[in-house]
Amino acid sequence: MSSKTTQYPERSVADVLSEIKVELQDFIETRYKLFRAEMNEGLRTVKSAAPLAAMSVVFLVTGYLLLTLALVSLVAVAFWNSPYHWFFAFLIVGVGWMVIAAMLGLLVRNSLRKQGLLPKKTIEVLKRDKVWIQNEAKGHPIV
Repeated sequence: MSSKTTQYPERSVADVLSEIKVELQDFIETRYKLFRAEMNEGLRTVKSAAPLAAMSVVFLVTGYLLLTLALVSLVAVAFWNSPYHWFFAFLIVGVGWMVIAAMLGLLVRNSLRKQGLLPKKTIEVLKRDKVWIQNEAKGHPIV
């Protein structure tokens, strides 16, 4: 029974280091392209939605101001006998809007904490690459 041993051709340290350098450059370039593509996709989405979002904000603010004035007028009627009826109306509506704004701000903060703003695909690929490199380093010593 004969045992076969695989012999690798002799390579110099310079050749090995040169090959590692090329592979590392390819590795970094690939990850950079992935990151850039992911960020460009998000930027394209934002650019296409920006004009509509601006128009929406204009109409929203206009509606908000009109509804607020209507609400203030309604509250002022409740205090009509007081000389400060407009003051109380604006105070009550203003505090109400601040409470709503605080609640919405908390929802946004929680949503951003949960979702995050980092490029998830790129980070996941880099994590897998780290594990792969660690396994390669452990399993294949440099000759």
